[in-house]
Amino acid sequence: MKGMPRKKFRTVNLRQQVNAERKRNNLIFFTLTGVALLYLGITLLTGENGLMKYLELQKTQQKLTAEIVTLDQQNKQLKKQVDALKNDPFYIEKSAREEFGLAKKNELIFQFEDARKK
Repeated sequence: MKGMPRKKFRTVNLRQQVNAERKRNNLIFFTLTGVALLYLGITLLTGENGLMKYLELQKTQQKLTAEIVTLDQQNKQLKKQVDALKNDPFYIEKSAREEFGLAKKNELIFQFEDARKK
């Protein structure tokens, strides 16, 4: 009968060891998994190609798109102006008078200083 308690004691002790080993392995696994997930989360948010960089690039794209629209409108206006300078004699005359101060024969031009500029 002395042999029986030893076997029972060893079985209980072995079970405790297995359970302790399992708990330790689970703890190691979940700790490593948590650290890996934390690293991935931080990398996805702040990494070289992360969410923050993506949002920054998206804002830059919106600004550039707006600038492209503005430049396209200016380009269209300049094309109209060039076309008018090539083909419209009244626009040519108006432009020559306003921009270059030119006058027709026997025509006087009066220039007044703007009181607001002083």
